[in-house]
Amino acid sequence: MHDLTPRQIVAELDKHIIAQHEAKRAVAVAVRNRWRRQQLPEEMRAEIAPKNILMIGPTGVGKTEIARRLAKLTGAPFIKVEATKYTEVGYYGRDVESMVRELVENAISLVKTGERQNVEADARRRAEERLLDLLAPPATRYDTTTDGPESAERQQRTRQKLRDRLVAGEMEDRKVEIVVEQKSSPMMLAGLGMEQMDLDLQGMFEKMMPKSSSRREMTIAEARRVLFEQECEGLINQEKVNAQAIRLAEDLGIIFLDEIDKVVAVEGSRGQDVSRQGVQRDLLPIVEGTTVQTKYGYLKTDHILFIAAGAFHRTKPNDLMPELQGRFPLRVELQDLTQEDFVRILTEPNCALTKQYTALLATEGIELVFKPDAIEALARCAFQVNRTNQNIGARRLYTIMERLVEQLSFDAPDIRPKRIDIDAAFVNDRLAALSQDEDLSKFIL
Repeated sequence: MHDLTPRQIVAELDKHIIAQHEAKRAVAVAVRNRWRRQQLPEEMRAEIAPKNILMIGPTGVGKTEIARRLAKLTGAPFIKVEATKYTEVGYYGRDVESMVRELVENAISLVKTGERQNVEADARRRAEERLLDLLAPPATRYDTTTDGPESAERQQRTRQKLRDRLVAGEMEDRKVEIVVEQKSSPMMLAGLGMEQMDLDLQGMFEKMMPKSSSRREMTIAEARRVLFEQECEGLINQEKVNAQAIRLAEDLGIIFLDEIDKVVAVEGSRGQDVSRQGVQRDLLPIVEGTTVQTKYGYLKTDHILFIAAGAFHRTKPNDLMPELQGRFPLRVELQDLTQEDFVRILTEPNCALTKQYTALLATEGIELVFKPDAIEALARCAFQVNRTNQNIGARRLYTIMERLVEQLSFDAPDIRPKRIDIDAAFVNDRLAALSQDEDLSKFIL
C-alpha cells in the first residue's frame, strides 16, 4: 500500500471522512513524496526532508481521523500525542522523546505481526507435535531392540490416530498439563521508579530478571493457543524485528501532535508562558531531526512525518516559535461542518453511525430503517446545537444518536414487531428537549 497515488489515497479517505478535501490532498501528497524519496539515489534521499503539516480547525471536523486513517491505509507506524501532556509538572525535554519511543513500540507491533504471519504455519505444526507428545510419546523414544519394530509401528499408528482426532476437533475438552513461562518485567517494580531509569540500565535489568514457569492443567483447546503463542515467539527473530522496526519508524513513521495551540503563550497567563515556550523548545529538535535512544536501538527522526493540529481559537499559528513554524511548511485549514456535511456523515461512510446502530439492533432481530427525512432532521439538530452552543463538530452526532435510540436499545429484546421505521416525526419527538433546551451543558461531550 506504500505506492498509492495521491488520488487513490484521497479516494480511500473519502470512504471514511466527509469534506476537508484540502487536508486530504495535503496528506496524500506528503505520503506520496515519501514513496518518491525511496526511489532516489541514497545521496539525494538523505537530503530530502518530509514536508510536515499543520492542520488548523475546530474540534470534531476530522483532523485526527485523517491522520489515523492515513497511517492505517499505508501501514505506517502511527501515534497520536497531546502536546498539552508535556506542560504537566515533571515533564522536561527528555520526556518529549517518549513520543518517539512510543512510535517504535508501534512499529515493533507492526513488524511482529508481519513476521508472525510468516511463521504461523510452522508454529501450528510445532504446537500440534507438542500436544501429541503430551498425549502419546513419540515412537522414537522406544528401544526397538527391546520392544521390537512392531511396538514402534504401533506407537506411530496410535500417534497418527490421535493426530487425526486432533485435526477433527474431537479432543478439544480433554485435559493436559503444560508448562507456562512468564518473564518478570522491571515495570512490575514501578514502585521503585524503574520506569524512569536510564534505558541502558533498564535493558540490563530486563535481561537479568528471571523467567518463572509453572505447570497448568487446561483443555486441549486452551493448550493449543498457549503452545501456538510460545512457538510463534520462539520462531520470530527478535533482533531482526527490532532492526526492521527502527527502519520502518524512521522512513514511514507518523506522529500526530494534537492541541499544538495549547503550548502557545496566551496573553494574561504569564505563569505558564515559560512552561509552554519550554515545550516548544523541546519539540524543536525532535521535529528538526535528532537521534533518540530507545530500548531497541537508536532512531533518527529526520524523516518522520509530523502532523500537528490545533483549533487556534485564542492564538494563531504565527504565535508559535519561528523555528517551530518553519518545520511545518504546509498549513491547511479545515472548515466547520455544514448541515449537508452532517447528512453525508450519517449516510456515506462505510461505518456511518446509522449503519452501526442498524447492525447493533439487528443482533436482536430488529430491522431499523432510517428514512431520508429522519437523516435530514438529525443533521439539522446537530448543526443547530453546535451553532448555539459549543461546537464539537461530528462528535455531536454521538450524543444525538445515542439519545435517539436509547429507549429502543433498552427495549430491544422485547420489541414487537421487529421492524422499526425512524422518520422525522420520531426524531423530533425524541430530540425535542435537546433541540429546545437552552441549557445544553449536560449533553456536551
